[in-house]
Amino acid sequence: MNFIIKNIKWVMLMSGVLTFTMFYGVFAPQAALESMFGASFNGSLENIIIRSWSALVGLIGIILIYGFFSPKNRVFSISVAAFSKLVFVTLVWLFGQEFLGKVAPAIAIDCVVIILSGLYLFARTLQQQLPNKILNRPDSQGLC
Repeated sequence: MNFIIKNIKWVMLMSGVLTFTMFYGVFAPQAALESMFGASFNGSLENIIIRSWSALVGLIGIILIYGFFSPKNRVFSISVAAFSKLVFVTLVWLFGQEFLGKVAPAIAIDCVVIILSGLYLFARTLQQQLPNKILNRPDSQGLC
């Protein structure tokens, strides 16, 4: 578990950079939609939604990169990002079956990040609880 705690920052950096690249959809929504889902749109509402979605996904990338550089905010950063990725994966599985072939690489990477994030959060919880249990355990000689 210490291995995960020590190295999660690298997962955050790699995932953050990849996630940040979705910002290009703010400037090229049609290209972003086609590259991600293999679909296109033809209306102004879709244009707004894709641009907004791209900005929000890009922001998650920034949050992950920020967590890489700020250990004190790492738990918050990875929690927000993992939740966002979990929502995306769930929505694609529930409502976007026809896009699975095209988004499979993103889903796979997001699933790895979600699992590693969960392991990291679990390991951090254990790490914080074990010293408390050891310190609060009555000493066999009654000195505590």
